[in-house]
Amino acid sequence: MALSLREYRARIKSTESMKKITRAMELIAASRIIKAQQRAQAAAPYARELTRAVSAVATFSNVDHPLTKEEENPKRAAILLVTSDRGLAGAYSSSAIKEAERLAERLREEGKEIDFYICGRKGEAYFKFRSRPVIQTWTGFSDQPSYDVAAEVGHALIESFLKDQGEEGDVDEVHVVYTRFRSMLVQEPTAVRLLPLEVVEAEEGEGNERAGGDDVLPLYEFEPSPEAVLDGLLPQYVQSRIFFALLQAAASELAARQKAMKSATDNADELIKKYTRIANQARQAGITQEISEIVGGVNALADSQAGSE
Repeated sequence: MALSLREYRARIKSTESMKKITRAMELIAASRIIKAQQRAQAAAPYARELTRAVSAVATFSNVDHPLTKEEENPKRAAILLVTSDRGLAGAYSSSAIKEAERLAERLREEGKEIDFYICGRKGEAYFKFRSRPVIQTWTGFSDQPSYDVAAEVGHALIESFLKDQGEEGDVDEVHVVYTRFRSMLVQEPTAVRLLPLEVVEAEEGEGNERAGGDDVLPLYEFEPSPEAVLDGLLPQYVQSRIFFALLQAAASELAARQKAMKSATDNADELIKKYTRIANQARQAGITQEISEIVGGVNALADSQAGSE
């Protein structure tokens, strides 16, 4: 019983050490979530106004820009998968990977080949372990992304999209799979098509004024030209959407890590209680056995003395 008691005491000690670690990670994740949410909220006005500007140019001009051009027979699609650099975040990365696999399967059913671009070491390790090719990876920033990283990712994707069909490295579509932050309890893996660009928030009749009851006059004037405006705005628009996805993924990762570490801390508490109860039972059983042995020895001694008399 003594050996068993020592084992349980060692397990209690190791579990208490683990509890301290998971509790610290839970608190760190909780403190960083606020900052991640604030960054996402701060980037929202810029993204919203940029979207409106792009919508205005696309709606009130007849420019056919390469980033908005649909291929008649798309043959290859790129998927940008956003995962975490570190683990201990529950099913955060695996859920995003599963969503990317479902998207890839749908695109393959449409007859398209898939090129993967990966953000995060977890996604990189997933494809490396399965010996599956990846075009390009970016790592080391999953919980604190910067706009420079988003610009680099956007430049690589735009460059591949603008290549002529059949050229090495060209793609006809670009999709992004990331985890959208809904709340502290809900993080939703999301797949969106990034290119060919689909401009949102354009409402019919927005920005027009009626003169004399019949004529419709456009409110917007583009200088130096609509083509030049689109050349300047569309790459920034793509990069801002990627940056928004990275910020959403960062907040989701921290929320998932906090939830996972809280669950681990609670489980450690339960294990400590369980091991303490078993250790107490083992200690009581040992004491009972020692008392029984002492009583038996006393009785045997008394019997032997009575027999000698």
